[in-house]
Amino acid sequence: MNAAVRLSTSSLRAHKRRFAGTFLAVFLGVAFLAGTLVMGDTLRASFDTMFGRAAGGTDAVVRSADAITTPGESQGVRAPVPADLVDTIEKVPGVAAAAPDIQGAGQLVGADGEPIGGKGPPTLAGNWITDPELNAYQLAEGRAPARSGEVVIDRGTAERGGLHLGDTTTLRTPDPVQVTVVGLATFGGEDGMAQVTFTGMTRADAEKYLTARPGEASTIKVRAASGVGQRQLVDRLTPVLPKGVEAITGQESAEENTEMISSQFLTVFTLFLLVFSGVALLVATFSIHNTFAIVVAQRTRENALLRALGASRRQVTASTLVEATAVAVTASLAGLAGGIGIAAGLQALFPAIGFPFPEGDLVVSTLSLVLPLAVGTVVCLGSALLPAVRAGRTAPMAALRETAVDTSAASRVRAVTGLGLGALALGLTIGGVLVTPSLWLAGAGAVLALAAFVVLGPVASTTAVRVLGSPLDRLRGVTGGLARRNALRSPRRTAATASALMIGVAVVALFTVFAASLKATMDQTVSRSFAGDVAVSTPSFGAGGSGLSPRLAGAVAKLPEVDTAVGLGRGVAEVDGKGRALTVTDPLALARTFDLGDVRGSLAGLGTDGIAVTESEADKQGLKTGDKARLTFTDGEMKTFTVRAVYGRSELAGDYVITRTAWAPHRTQDSDTLLAVAFKDGVSTDTGKAAVEKVAAHYGNPEVQTRDEYAQSSAGGIDMMLTLVYALLALAVLIALLGIANTLTLAIHERTRELGLLRAVGQTRSQLRAMVRWEAVLVAAFGTVGGLGLGAFLGWVLVKASDGASDSAFAFAMPSARLAIVALVGLAAGALAGLRPAGRAARLDVLRAIATE
Repeated sequence: MNAAVRLSTSSLRAHKRRFAGTFLAVFLGVAFLAGTLVMGDTLRASFDTMFGRAAGGTDAVVRSADAITTPGESQGVRAPVPADLVDTIEKVPGVAAAAPDIQGAGQLVGADGEPIGGKGPPTLAGNWITDPELNAYQLAEGRAPARSGEVVIDRGTAERGGLHLGDTTTLRTPDPVQVTVVGLATFGGEDGMAQVTFTGMTRADAEKYLTARPGEASTIKVRAASGVGQRQLVDRLTPVLPKGVEAITGQESAEENTEMISSQFLTVFTLFLLVFSGVALLVATFSIHNTFAIVVAQRTRENALLRALGASRRQVTASTLVEATAVAVTASLAGLAGGIGIAAGLQALFPAIGFPFPEGDLVVSTLSLVLPLAVGTVVCLGSALLPAVRAGRTAPMAALRETAVDTSAASRVRAVTGLGLGALALGLTIGGVLVTPSLWLAGAGAVLALAAFVVLGPVASTTAVRVLGSPLDRLRGVTGGLARRNALRSPRRTAATASALMIGVAVVALFTVFAASLKATMDQTVSRSFAGDVAVSTPSFGAGGSGLSPRLAGAVAKLPEVDTAVGLGRGVAEVDGKGRALTVTDPLALARTFDLGDVRGSLAGLGTDGIAVTESEADKQGLKTGDKARLTFTDGEMKTFTVRAVYGRSELAGDYVITRTAWAPHRTQDSDTLLAVAFKDGVSTDTGKAAVEKVAAHYGNPEVQTRDEYAQSSAGGIDMMLTLVYALLALAVLIALLGIANTLTLAIHERTRELGLLRAVGQTRSQLRAMVRWEAVLVAAFGTVGGLGLGAFLGWVLVKASDGASDSAFAFAMPSARLAIVALVGLAAGALAGLRPAGRAARLDVLRAIATE
């Protein structure tokens, strides 16, 4: 073993450049992984500290005991509690203070007239609690609100909206309220809570604008007297609370808030980044394997001489693995340091792009240290294992051979194995898409398809390079022909080099196709379901935004240009024990502005005890017209509704529809999510839109859009997501290009004598550079074309499997223009990867190159 270590050390010192590409591939992959883990640790710790500090003075929280959670949401909706419970609570021994906490949606308008926030995090409004220990926000400047219309806002919101003390602006609740800023506040010592906006009002204003009825509060915050613990306080409060109301400790409340942030944002965000870390490391695996395979092939004579001198197979294999271990450990340690640097950079960058990264030191857990090191080492060693075993099998007689012939393209075993995997992959994907819609089945087929592409790579590379390189003979003459023959010389090497790029391009193509399909689906949904002329909405997503005033629909309906105006509100209830979202609207007006498909029964008679259900949901619940359904609302009231209509489509209308009259007794803060408007015959879209905009200006100035504009804006978040995906995948493509450059550099070293002879017989430096560059382009073209084909196929599988596995109808779209751009970028990147190897080849000394052994 000592001999193997000495051999490895000598080899690494003598051939440091050979492993430069491998080092960079491991470094980048590990840095991305470590940065993701450290950033997740830091965010969790920062939010935990922030919530803990903010709730430090709250020892107990009194709230509704039951919550209704609808599919796709982690945080349930709770009923309000009576605010007059404060009087009862304050009489409990051990209570120092109690205050009602009224919270609802409230979106401030900035100095520029644009709403602040609404891009994911909540936009909150509530009563300003005067007890400084019970208030999560601390007054930093100005004073507390004392009269109607006065508000305190968090400092971060003020900075983003250009608002100052004394400024007057609009607060959408969703009814527009004119407010004056009289104070600025901080949250847990910070200017704000990660883009959450908060507006503190007087209690009277909060009850007027944020609750359905006076005397209600979201929760009641309680502070314990000295010497009374949180659990002890809760035990004392519980007996005096009415049925359906519970008390939890302040610590439990803070933990729930942290868990909510973690489940809704941090976990998804971290998982999203980890997926791309995995893609980068997968691409790195191919690049690392290719490097060691070439190095072992180049050292065939050297290894054979070692065997002839008495080295065992185990010693030769161990020598290669020791080299891989040295590279893996060194690159992983450097990648770990780089990952911590990435996390620190993001901590500084996030506030600059509008996402306040909570302040505090970076948190590096043991897992975040150990996992990247282990993954980097395992990936590098695993990639080098087969080449190391191959090195150990080198026969002593190989020292007499000049070169080894690559026959992988003619391997029948490889061809049969690859075709078998491809057939199995096709069967699974077709089964998961068309026969039994299943994302898991389709996903297994997709993984097998990737494996089939990799196995068949050397077999397909010969034909692919001949076809893709055929124009070079005519366009570049002898230089192009030599580039094509060089790429054909080692099919396994060409395929392995191209495979790294193929995976990166395939993932880019997959997301491009899926994003285009999502946009086509949204366009199809709006075109098919929305029969109105214009839509009024407040652009927001996630928990942000305040919605539309329910009074806006009535005001717009009075316009002489308008035939029908219907607002769609949102409610929640348990339908036969399962949490479901309800669409609250005028059913008859809904049918005039939305295409609901075939309607069985009548939408006219829903009244206060009728409900309309989509056909798909009715089938799931076993309901039909005339059946009874039990609805339990957040206030605990259970009521029996009669299914009076079953309609076909649900994309925009939702699965359950009830009237506003039926919802009114159970509502909290009332708002609409969308207003659909249909004009009278003869009214042009421009004329009608202008009339609606004038009315909307009095209700917080929400956006008025035509049907096409609404469809485009609804899909606007997809382009933003795709931009982020491209930025993250750039790392994987960079690693693939490093692999191409490294392979070409090693190949040039292998062909030193050949290149010297070409120069000796008249090839110019520029011709030699062009030959190497075109070889790189051919390899990149093979990887790009294969990646586009695989990515498009996987995109189709994902869209079709999602279509079959969900109630929504997905539309498949092939974005030819974007995929063409991806192809051009792949080819240009290949040419770029060949620049440095081409320059090194052109600088070779002719006589020394010819004399090289």
